[in-house]
Amino acid sequence: MLRLTQGRAHYDGQSLEPRMRALTGTALALHLALAFFLTATVSLAQETPTADIAVEYSHLQVLKGYTISMNGASESFAYNFSPWFAMVTDLGAYHGYPAQSLTGETYTTGPRFTYRGFAHFQPFAHGLFGGSHFNVSSGGITGGGLQLAFAGGFGADIMPRSSARFAVRLQDDYFATRSGGANTVSNRLSAGVVLRLGQR
Repeated sequence: MLRLTQGRAHYDGQSLEPRMRALTGTALALHLALAFFLTATVSLAQETPTADIAVEYSHLQVLKGYTISMNGASESFAYNFSPWFAMVTDLGAYHGYPAQSLTGETYTTGPRFTYRGFAHFQPFAHGLFGGSHFNVSSGGITGGGLQLAFAGGFGADIMPRSSARFAVRLQDDYFATRSGGANTVSNRLSAGVVLRLGQR
């Protein structure tokens, strides 16, 4: 039974003040957590660029048959629809000397997901789909035609602050090129510079 004794609430002979203080503390903690979450969300939105352009050195290794190493460059353009979701287009060109001069290109596009919770380090992952072309057949590569290409990869942008205009990008991608009913797996390591455009 609820009773008031000397201005204090009691229930079945027990004071309700400790419970009320606990409930008040819990409500205050929830309010502070909500305020922190909303502030962090607004901060991420303010520091997210509208788009970014990356230019990177790329080292491509074809891992089927005997390993073929190729050097080249890759460029990408990404448009950020939100702080965590973007669509990216990636183009790459490579050249190497296995048994003969070999050149190749990859052109893929797909979604990218970025975590922006750190001030100087923004990791991301993406899945890409498109095509590839190589001038000759060598090792596990089929040359002279257009092959389907799939890529999955991850990386990170490193910057002095989250709102910086330029960043350094490190990236690792695994490509699967399908031709003649078989898949050829390649690994591409890239490093370069990112130009961040605008602000959402």
